[in-house]
Amino acid sequence: MKRLLGLLTVAAACLQASSTATWEMNTFADFARGRFNGLSLSRDGRMALGPKLDTLYSSEQPSVWSVAEAPDGTLYAGTGHKGRVYRIDATGGKGSLIWTSPEPEVFAVAVGPDGAVYAGTSPDGAVYRIAGGKATEFFRPHARYIWSMAFAGDGSLYIGTGDKGTIWRATRPGVGEVWYESGQQHITALTLDGEGRLLAGSEPNGLLYRVSAKNQAFVLYDSGLPEIRTISVAADGSIYAAALGGSVAQRATAAQSTISGTSGTPQVMAPSTSITVTDEGAAAQGGLDIKPKPPGGDNQKTQVTATITPGTTLYTAPQAEATGVEKSALYRINTDNTVETLWSSKEENLYDLLLAANNEIVFATDTQGRVYRLTPDRRLTLLLQTNAGDMTRLIPSGESLVATTSTSGKVLRIGGGLAAEGSYESPVHDAGSVARWGQISWRGQRDAPGRLVFRTRAGNSARPDNTWSKWSDPISDPAGSALSSPNARFMQWRAEFTGNGTASPSLTGVTLSYLPQNNPPAVRSINVLTQVVPAGASTRAAAASQSTSSTYSVTVTDSTETPSNTPTQTVARGLAQQIQITWQADDPDGDRLSYSVYFRGEEESQWKPLKTNIAENIVTLEGDVLADGKYFFRVVVSDRPANPAASARESEMVSPPVQFDNTPPVVRASGRRDGNRITIDAEASDPSSSLRRAEYSVDALAWVPLDSLDGVVDGREERFQLVLNTISAGEHVVVIRVFDASNNSGLAKIVIPAASPQ
Repeated sequence: MKRLLGLLTVAAACLQASSTATWEMNTFADFARGRFNGLSLSRDGRMALGPKLDTLYSSEQPSVWSVAEAPDGTLYAGTGHKGRVYRIDATGGKGSLIWTSPEPEVFAVAVGPDGAVYAGTSPDGAVYRIAGGKATEFFRPHARYIWSMAFAGDGSLYIGTGDKGTIWRATRPGVGEVWYESGQQHITALTLDGEGRLLAGSEPNGLLYRVSAKNQAFVLYDSGLPEIRTISVAADGSIYAAALGGSVAQRATAAQSTISGTSGTPQVMAPSTSITVTDEGAAAQGGLDIKPKPPGGDNQKTQVTATITPGTTLYTAPQAEATGVEKSALYRINTDNTVETLWSSKEENLYDLLLAANNEIVFATDTQGRVYRLTPDRRLTLLLQTNAGDMTRLIPSGESLVATTSTSGKVLRIGGGLAAEGSYESPVHDAGSVARWGQISWRGQRDAPGRLVFRTRAGNSARPDNTWSKWSDPISDPAGSALSSPNARFMQWRAEFTGNGTASPSLTGVTLSYLPQNNPPAVRSINVLTQVVPAGASTRAAAASQSTSSTYSVTVTDSTETPSNTPTQTVARGLAQQIQITWQADDPDGDRLSYSVYFRGEEESQWKPLKTNIAENIVTLEGDVLADGKYFFRVVVSDRPANPAASARESEMVSPPVQFDNTPPVVRASGRRDGNRITIDAEASDPSSSLRRAEYSVDALAWVPLDSLDGVVDGREERFQLVLNTISAGEHVVVIRVFDASNNSGLAKIVIPAASPQ
């Protein structure tokens, strides 16, 4: 018996809806909302181990703004906020500081044809040449910032500056000239096409220029976004450009804050990802084959595009941060100057791109440091997520990629095989209420080498914290395994991948079942009203009728004589009253509902049923079935139609007292004549409700309002006096009409005889 009572207690404490719900994830958009570690995701929603990711070098500086590769594979990185340049061995990852700038930021680095390293510093813009362990000032344009640099085939150096948006051309130390004044505030990106023409991107209007000669430029594209971030040229002459919502001023802020001693690199939160790609399709998994083909030959491979990181703006510029507006985009400008949008995002900023083998595009974004690959047929793959802050720069290095970060000051290497292991954490799922978690199953390549296991955790706070349960033990059966996580409102799962370095298990879909707690329905309001309908109509017909008028019919014959046996004709009252009770109710689980309605008089102790277990939210009664007095109405709502009896829930609401008054006021009146002056005294009373207004009519003419003797018609009893001073001497009929709070009217008729002849 005790055991039975215990089971009943548990059942009552965890009432559950009868319908099992499922949480499924099986598309790119589903998975993209989670957190990746060492995994790739194809456009068709196939998840597997991604390219290997290593920290090649940690500068221990707040930001790595720029990086360039020398012909021998050596990397040079410019940092902030101490303005340092590091030399990094791309194979062994050993690094050394080769120069510290007098300015706090090195936003652009390039390796010249002479093998020397050139560094552009800010916010006191200057270009330094670093060779043989020494640094000398190469050129100082009259500009505050140096954002980008690119070497031409003849060895001259183009310099993109701000905040006057000027391009300079330096030919030797200390010798240079203004090559083009854009009218923009910043020149954010520079490179050369296959014919040696300069391509430049600007901010804040996001214009892409082709500068064919000094002071001669043509706008190839107006992106509609504030900033052209980076430019790359394919072997066939096509130009690829990345535009975003404006961030060049944020680097300027970083430089300015370093000088003023305020905080440096700003924090960037990572929102959920939503990506727009023109076509859908599958993408290959794993690995990375990078074989760069710089436009214009090998002498172009040291060209560097400016790099930018997000933060606070230094000045007002157009922003593309509004909801529903693209935040960044990737464009291809064809050789005939037509433009295609290859990719766009409302959440991610595209920071850098490069062209890989087979005309594939690899690009990096700010959201959680993601790297994507886009094929010529527009199949998108999320190659990996670094979780190392904003990816500011991407360059090819041998068979791998080199990426830099602005928030952790690291140089990363991507490639060289598959990651040995990886994991994925799903977004948090909200069951809407405390739920009993059922089974988890998944789909993928089951016979692939390696291992794939799942873990789950649950909690009742929207964000996982130390109040959540711990990750469960590994779950390895893809066909379906019961979850051990406790009953809770929120759930999260984690998939753990293990490979062998060359192959990986895969995941294409996950299904998790649960039984939400059955929440009780609620009655939101009760309305009781009366309406008038044709007398004698049935209750059902009366419910459908909204008529408020009726016709009185009196028949009169044209005769000079009235038969003595003709009965008096009665004019029937054509309107009857009806009570209508309506209510509003809802159920948080969307269950079908049933209703029961009860009533009780003010002096009564028990509820009497009017209707029970009905689906409609209306009850109609004849108007006189309830005698005069105050009544309460109770509506009970139940979700029993959608749940077993043991788990069904119900709630109720009781209306405020409702006054019913079907009895009209009693009116008594008397009158007297004094010549042409008539005085009428009247009194009215009502047993159920207060009086509200009074009026009179003389000889069936229009009704005229009448005040009570105390000036306000508001009591159960009222007295009235009517004085008519200019009345004719003939006989008159005066009717006094008084209304109560329920709009019942009582009448009294007084016949005033004609005045006596003088």
